[in-house]
Amino acid sequence: MTPRRYQPCEFPELLEFGIGFTDLCKLGAGMDHQALAFPIDIAAFREKMRRYRPTTIAFTSKKGASLFYGRPTKSVTLGLQPSQPDFPIVFVLASPSGAASGHWSVQPWQELADSIKES
Repeated sequence: MTPRRYQPCEFPELLEFGIGFTDLCKLGAGMDHQALAFPIDIAAFREKMRRYRPTTIAFTSKKGASLFYGRPTKSVTLGLQPSQPDFPIVFVLASPSGAASGHWSVQPWQELADSIKES
């Protein structure tokens, strides 16, 4: 998706590629079980997506996507999600966390990259 790997301090440069970052929880940090123990604001996230109109949204954890969709984590699949009217394309990616390495797959990340290249 980018010509090289970017360090966290360089993330603002990704805006040149149309890539931005946000999250569901503004107070917590760390692994999902730590960060998502703090309040999340799905309505504010949806509003932000409608206001800024990204072409594509990618959740980097099934847990975050499950909270967004209001479904159990086990019912969320990796990859492209069913479309929603008047809302960006949504992907759920395998978590980049080392703790998730036993369940990690490059396939949904490649599917996202291919989708972006096509648009």
